[in-house]
Amino acid sequence: MESVRNYGIITGAYWAFTLTDGALRMLVLLHLHEQGIGGLLLAAIFFAYELMGVVTNGLGGWIGSRTGLKATLIAGLALQIVACAMLRVEDAALTVVWLTLTQVLSGVAKDLTKMSAKSYIKLVVPEDRSSQLMRWVSWLTGSKNALKGVGFFLGAWSLGAFGFQETCGAMALGLAVAAVLSGWSLPKSPGRAEQKIPLKSLIPSDARIGWLSLARLFLFGSRDAWFVLALPLFASSVLGWSHDAVGGTLAAWVIGYGLIQASAPGWVSRGGEPPRARTLGAWTLLLLLPLIALEVLLGWFAISAVGILIALAIFGAVFAANSAIHSYLIVAYSDREGVSTRVGFYYMANAAGRAVGTVLSGVLYEASGEGSEGLFACVAASVILVALAAVTTQRLVRAEEGARAPEATGL
Repeated sequence: MESVRNYGIITGAYWAFTLTDGALRMLVLLHLHEQGIGGLLLAAIFFAYELMGVVTNGLGGWIGSRTGLKATLIAGLALQIVACAMLRVEDAALTVVWLTLTQVLSGVAKDLTKMSAKSYIKLVVPEDRSSQLMRWVSWLTGSKNALKGVGFFLGAWSLGAFGFQETCGAMALGLAVAAVLSGWSLPKSPGRAEQKIPLKSLIPSDARIGWLSLARLFLFGSRDAWFVLALPLFASSVLGWSHDAVGGTLAAWVIGYGLIQASAPGWVSRGGEPPRARTLGAWTLLLLLPLIALEVLLGWFAISAVGILIALAIFGAVFAANSAIHSYLIVAYSDREGVSTRVGFYYMANAAGRAVGTVLSGVLYEASGEGSEGLFACVAASVILVALAAVTTQRLVRAEEGARAPEATGL
């Protein structure tokens, strides 16, 4: 019972962080766009956020195995507090260097917190309860994404209602409360390995984890190549949407995506068993359908906000299924002793994919002349990345067949 209580505490802290993470992304994006900063420079600033995720996930998992997950969780919350506090300066002081530094801190914070929360699930669920593991992983990941969508909306709304600096200060205060409560409530060192894990163990020997991580890189690169920068800039400049409309639409998408992801255990599996690599391969290929439809819409028909929203909704539903299966498989493939290093390596690939997608989104959107041509180029890049993810997943199928597949006890 105590382990479930501790899981609830660390999940609550993760939720608090996620709200500020989504709000901060929308605040910075819309505020800087108001100041006349273009897509390429925005991509460079947010690239720092994603790049630090690559470094943090690799080293953070190793550090977590040596210090325990409580230390990495509190460190993540503390760094986000500092990042929010740094953004309370006047607009004149928000230089590119200063903004990039805040994104560096926020990027480290996000992945320390995420790695801690997701690794902790492996410590709570018994080894022979893979169906419960699937449900808990899906719930944590899905609820996180739904709350990030709420954060998008709160960020866009509070920018107009309270202002940039005031909102950042309020988020820092809220996170400080979450950090104090977590530090007081959690045991000293959950997740610390009994034997010290060498640094070389960061690179997994399990081929399944290697191929799954590479597929994750391509998968999240495909999403961010058009969603993270190109889509909100397109909606604001071409469709003429207000900040509230842009933030509300992206928030609704992420909330719906999270809810679908949380419910995934009930419909992504066949025969009552948790999903395997073959299931992931089929869902990955399905992602091509809404993307190709969107390309046809942008390239050969008049711009239609309704058509774009329909394609976005279908893409989100299929992507949510993919993400839920991914999140389950990495925890299922990991052993309890080295779970934080395995999860850390996997999310290092996730962060690398987001970094690639962020750069592609900004560079292609601006280089293609922005507008519908820019979004068309970004979606084309997404199609290529999904195809690469599908090919990589086929290699994962072979690796899984050569190893002992995760046991199932029924969903």
